[in-house]
Order: sequence, then structure tokens, then C-alpha cells
Amino acid sequence: AAAAPLPEEDCMKLNPSFLGIALSSLLAIDLWASKRLGVCAGENSAWGSARPLMKVIEVSGHGIPWLLSTFCLKSDSSAAREVLLNLLFALLLDLVLVAVVKGLVKRRRPTHNKMDMFVTISVDKYSFPSGHATRAALVCRFVLRHLVLAVPLRVLVVLWALIVSVSRVMLGRHNMTDVLFGLLLGYALYSVVEYCWLSPLSAPALFALW
Repeated sequence: AAAAPLPEEDCMKLNPSFLGIALSSLLAIDLWASKRLGVCAGENSAWGSARPLMKVIEVSGHGIPWLLSTFCLKSDSSAAREVLLNLLFALLLDLVLVAVVKGLVKRRRPTHNKMDMFVTISVDKYSFPSGHATRAALVCRFVLRHLVLAVPLRVLVVLWALIVSVSRVMLGRHNMTDVLFGLLLGYALYSVVEYCWLSPLSAPALFALW
């Protein structure tokens, strides 16, 4: 008797496409490299002694300190108030977008991650994308565009964004692709903020409350 045909999904597993093989290989490399680079993932890791410093850097890129400091800063200058309000808008937009993407993708954090992060919410159990990396890229572009800084300070802002992003992999919080996508997302998100820039003319009610 002729053998019954295999279900379509089994045929796909037995004859994977080139794209499927390439993606699986890239994912395997990503997981392997991320684990090797998680040198501060625990106290007994290769660079375990640097873990407290990495956690301080982690807090510097966390959303809550940025939201609170931006909300609490006050200025009599209308231009400064406009910049602060748009920074607050950018940070809120970042939080919402990252939460939505994490909820849709639902990629688990690396197995070597210790869940001792500073102030987490439900979607923070997911890894993709890195909210710290997204925020770092967004804030970096925003600050460089709207604050008048000397060259050494501009360099420090860029270094801060890079260090925050790298620390995510070193602490074992994220895989490398989480961070890379987060940086790209944050960079693109700034363009959205610029396009939707809030001003006293476009949002008079917000400025009356601000």
C-alpha cells in the first residue's frame, strides 16, 4: 500500500529552506556569542567583580529615572519647556512601543540572566528588544540635537549610549540581537518624535498644563 503523504509542516521540517537554515544558524550564533559575552552575568562570572558597576550603568539607562527627572525639571524658558515636554513624550512613546514589541515577540531572556533587575513590569520577562538600548539611542540623538554641548560632552553622551547597550549583554540581560535591534529602533523612534514635535501651536493645552 502506498504510504500516506506527510503533513505539510513535517515536509517543511524535513526539507528546510535556505532562509530557515540561515536564520537558525544566526540565532544559534547569537545565543552562543551572547552567553560568551555575559561576563558579568553573575558574581562567579569571569568579570563578576564588575557586576555592581554594570548595575549602576543599568540604572542610568532605566526608564523611571529618566521619566522622573524629566517630569520634575522646571524652567522659566519657553524653549526649554518645549524641549523637556518633547523629551517626556519621547520617553513615554519609547516605553509603550518597546512593551508592545516585547509582548508580540515574547522572546525569553537568556538562561544565564539573573532576574534581579531594577523595577520591572510584566513584559520585562521578555528580551526582544532591549528597552535600555532603545532608550539610549533615542536619548542620545535627542540630546545631541537639542542641547548645546561642548565636543567632549557630546562624545561622553555617545559613549554612555554605547556602554549602556554593551552592558545589557555583559550582564546577561539580553542577547546581542536584542540590543542591536533596540539601537536601531531607538534611532528611528527619534525621527518619529521630530515629525510629531509638540509646540505651543500644535498642543496648546499640554503647554498650559506644563
